[in-house]
Amino acid sequence: MSPFAHLVGSWLVASVTTTNPRDRTLVTLAGVLPDADGLGVIADVLSSWFTGKECTFYYYQQYHHVLLHGWPGAMAVSVLLTFFGKQRGPVLFLCLLTFHLHLLCDMVGSRGPDIGDVWPICYSEPLLRHPIWLWKHQWKLDGWQNQSIFIFLFISSLGLTVKRGYSFVEIISQRLDCIFVQLLRKWCRIRNFERC
Repeated sequence: MSPFAHLVGSWLVASVTTTNPRDRTLVTLAGVLPDADGLGVIADVLSSWFTGKECTFYYYQQYHHVLLHGWPGAMAVSVLLTFFGKQRGPVLFLCLLTFHLHLLCDMVGSRGPDIGDVWPICYSEPLLRHPIWLWKHQWKLDGWQNQSIFIFLFISSLGLTVKRGYSFVEIISQRLDCIFVQLLRKWCRIRNFERC
């Protein structure tokens, strides 16, 4: 799944299980941070840009789904985020939950364009290579299944936003979140939706 789908899905989990914005943000981040090991793509693109050579995506291929897509990453990210939480016990559990939800979604729906481009989850990386989990029927990253799930998550998040008065935008900025919520509620009133 895309990082934005992970963000919205993790925020939905956090919004129905936490009681304050800080814990909601931390639990949401735990569901997104596994993809931080894919930031090597920036080094790849910059290297290609400065050298003029074709981009090989070496760092991305070498480290994505390796550094933060296993139990060591889950523990490191969850424990680190828990230190900033208000309700630390639930935050630790929920961070581990959204982190592992990210891994499950990647295992089910992160295949590349070719049938052989299956992304495995090496659950003990970077400490050990095994166990390796993969699903041979993995959906394409841009496949209809992932797109349908994202649309469902996004629409659900908008409904929850109107109802509760906060959205996934709060992860970026409280101020932008207030603007987004006001605009969404105003749009609902203008459109005269029954559910809004």
